Parts: sequence; C-alpha cells; structure tokens
Amino acid sequence: MHDPTRLTDGPERPLLEYLLDHMRAELVDTVRGLSEAEARRRLVPSMTTSIGLVKHAAFAERKWFQHILGGLPESECDGAMVGEASFEVDDGETVADVVAEFERAGDRARKIAADVGLDDTRQHPVLGTVSLRWIYLLMIQEFARHAGHGDILREQADAATPTEARRPGGPSTSRP
Repeated sequence: MHDPTRLTDGPERPLLEYLLDHMRAELVDTVRGLSEAEARRRLVPSMTTSIGLVKHAAFAERKWFQHILGGLPESECDGAMVGEASFEVDDGETVADVVAEFERAGDRARKIAADVGLDDTRQHPVLGTVSLRWIYLLMIQEFARHAGHGDILREQADAATPTEARRPGGPSTSRP
C-alpha cells in the first residue's frame, strides 16, 4: 500500500530533507517506551546506550548545522559541543529531556538550512569545503547508522523483558 507521506521521487532537496527527518524520527522511535533504566542500560562493551545515541545525535545537529553551516561559535550553540562525551547523559536528564533536546536541535537545523542552497559551501576545520548537500547526506547516514544501533539495543532490552511485559514500539520495520 502506498504511504502518501513518504517521498520517493521529486526534487532533490525535498527528498534529502524528508530522508533526514525520517531518520531523525527512526532514531527517536528506538527509545520510545523504554524505561529510564532500560534507556541507560549498557548492553555493549562501549559506553553506548539508547539514550546516549539520541544525546549524541543532538550534538551532531548542533555541530553541523549551528556551528559549521550557521557559523556560530561553539560557545553560542544550544548545548554541549564535546565529541565523545556527547554520548554521556547526566543523571538528572530523562529520556523525554534528551528527545526534546534532539528535537529542538533538529528544529534549529531546519531553520538554519532553510535559506542555504544545496551547493552553498562552508569550511570545516578538518574536512575543508563542505556543501549543504554533503551535510544532509552525512547526517542521513549518521542518523541511519545510529537508528540501527538503537534497534539492536532495543532488541536486547526487549529480550531481557518477559514477553507479557513488553511494550509496543520496538524496533522499526518501516525503513525506506
């Protein structure tokens, strides 16, 4: 059955924006319905947690859209701008807090990118010249990868929960 909200053809920019928004939503879906303890549980040897993936994604939004594309100094971005520490979630932050932070960063990213052409470029201190098109593709790839990580963590969390106690909203099967 055709989903009228799914873009599969048309101009490049709306397709890129749709896929980026879709991957943002897929990543958030991996933590929906998890308890605070489940979202923070370390199920792999690294520091990666379900909530940490979303926290890191908020950092990536700020780095690429506010700092690189928007030209804001890191001190003027909406939150922490520390790479690997971006996976760390303070004890006082809830899943809802981190999701809201990610959604705010995404909203600001959309506003910053709205007046920038796909071929417009900015300078990255390590990578050199990058276009908005490249940033969109990078972020789609980044969020798709982390949504996949989140799906696996979600499967592990659900496997540790008795079948009768499982929540709806586990890993998504709606990837385009």
